[in-house]
Amino acid sequence: MRINRRSFLRAGAQVLAASPLLGAVPVLARENGKVRARDITVQDVNGLALFVGAGCNVVGLGGPEGALLVDGGLAVNAPALLKSVSAHLNTRRVQTLINTHWHPEHVGCNDPVGRAGGTIVAHEVTRQFLGRRNVRSALYDGLIQPLPEHARPTQTTHNAGSLEFAGETVEYRYLPAAHTNGDLFVHFPKHNVIVAGGPVSAVRWPVMDYLNGAFMHGFVRSYEILAEVAKPDTVIVPAHGPTLTGADIVRHKDMYWELFRQFFVFFNKGFGPQDVIAARPLQDYEAQFGDPAQFLEAAYRSVQLATIPH
Repeated sequence: MRINRRSFLRAGAQVLAASPLLGAVPVLARENGKVRARDITVQDVNGLALFVGAGCNVVGLGGPEGALLVDGGLAVNAPALLKSVSAHLNTRRVQTLINTHWHPEHVGCNDPVGRAGGTIVAHEVTRQFLGRRNVRSALYDGLIQPLPEHARPTQTTHNAGSLEFAGETVEYRYLPAAHTNGDLFVHFPKHNVIVAGGPVSAVRWPVMDYLNGAFMHGFVRSYEILAEVAKPDTVIVPAHGPTLTGADIVRHKDMYWELFRQFFVFFNKGFGPQDVIAARPLQDYEAQFGDPAQFLEAAYRSVQLATIPH
């Protein structure tokens, strides 16, 4: 299905009225309000376009039949993001959209892309969550409501998959119980780029949605998987902030594994989340990532939920 540029942009504008996710306010993304196209910056990342400012990092690749996007920002920013994509990738439509997970700041383009007949790819759990009502999350105020059927993923995986786009292979793989219970990372081997999604952050501590499947063991396992796939010089695109490298992921993996081991020491001492925060197990990294209190609380609660009978 081909649409003209005017229809492409008009479909993006319709999301403001159509998206039922607007009632949920991201606790970590309140600063990402409505933006204009000129507020979105575009960077070249080994031949891919990195769009910054729509609510999360969005990666794009242009092709003869349209664009491929990884993630879609907040719904309120979809018109501006799609306008920027159209201008910078010289395309009239988004042919394929990959959701790394189902949180609202990553699925804001699902409605216009799905309405225009694009293919939406995600983990099967993401598809299920985007159809559920009254979803609670540790990261959001209020309840998250479902997207309309046309805005839900049309192609899903339980583990791994790949697709051919613009003459190259794009790979995606499950990160189990990492940031949610439906995370994917997306690998562009030709460009030596990995889009890591929610488990990875460059400028602040990532936070685990422990009410929806995230578990500290899965979180650190996700870093093991990323470290296995990435080369030291692979460009890692996190959910927020500047890019990292494969070497950075290895360092982060070691840091989080040490924290996980400390959690069981705290657990045997009878610590609660506030005790863990007070112990400051990440104080050596606070200058780089800031106050880890929210991350520590969510991560430790995930361990409690997995180990304490309830």
